[in-house]
Amino acid sequence: MAKLGTALSVLALVGFTAGAAVQNAGATTGPGCLTVVNVESWDTLNMRANPSARAPIVDRLPPGRHGIISLRGQCRPLSRPWPSRWCPITHYNGDRTTHGYVKARFVRDSECP
Repeated sequence: MAKLGTALSVLALVGFTAGAAVQNAGATTGPGCLTVVNVESWDTLNMRANPSARAPIVDRLPPGRHGIISLRGQCRPLSRPWPSRWCPITHYNGDRTTHGYVKARFVRDSECP
């Protein structure tokens, strides 16, 4: 009977975890977004097509007025100091979505709006 109770507890936990994942996937508020920092209010952060300062600019992110920015993966290369890494991001601004890279020193974790 103890094995049955353990099995039911595991199934309940798996069901709860799966349900939580579905709820979080559709969430529009909470952690998981980024905000622009270390950029003057009159300036913009350039989002690049590739992780290089020479790559084409695909979007411009004004501090405090940039819509939703989400991280798409790890900032790299891991061998570099944090400010020198490039972060893959997605930018949602109204009906427009762009994908690109920004330097880690210009973004910080933020609550999603």
